Amino acid sequence: MRIAEIYKSTQGEGLLTGMPSVFVRTSGCNLRCWYCDTPFASWMPEGIDLGVDEIIAQVDEWDCPHVVLTGGEPMLFAELIPLCEELRRRGRHVTIETAGTLFLPLECDLMSVSPKFASSAPNRQEHHRWHHRHNETRHRPDIVRELIDQHTYQLKFVVDTPDDLTEVDEYLAELGPVEGDRVLLMPQGTEQPELDRRETWLRPYCQEQGYVFCPRKQIEWYGGVRGT
Repeated sequence: MRIAEIYKSTQGEGLLTGMPSVFVRTSGCNLRCWYCDTPFASWMPEGIDLGVDEIIAQVDEWDCPHVVLTGGEPMLFAELIPLCEELRRRGRHVTIETAGTLFLPLECDLMSVSPKFASSAPNRQEHHRWHHRHNETRHRPDIVRELIDQHTYQLKFVVDTPDDLTEVDEYLAELGPVEGDRVLLMPQGTEQPELDRRETWLRPYCQEQGYVFCPRKQIEWYGGVRGT
């Protein structure tokens, strides 16, 4: 697996916010969101190739029960299957962060799926090929349904503008029954002032609809710093 970074920090997003965790970030992605905050794992993928045993050895350097497998898109790598199996065999709680466009038959404790809306596509003029490929790939509710049917899950939607709220409703109607307290809406942004501005209208919407407002606490705690 190509790995961009492995580090220990505190989970800043989702239902496990505040949990000390080891993050294993794979490098490479089949999407190109314009707002991606880890371009070194997508737009300009970097890293080194590590075997499952080498990844485990680095994770074991920290006495931390929670491990987050993220990216990029970790589901690109079939090695994720034995990696998850070995981590859980060692008693680790495993979260997988995925855009929900690819399926692997693996084990985990929390499947964190972040489907991408039409507004996530890169600029057509500047990135014509990726604009087309992104839109052809990003929408796979069939795969998302399979993932959440097989695992404990959270659905984490990145919301940029109020127009995205219509797409939230449309997506969930197409996906089928889900638990409202497993639907998380997270403001788009990498700086606290822009997150705060979006919170003013996004938090009330979550309260009205019975969804969970999902702040990006790592931005508040650390700023937009790599390795956090």
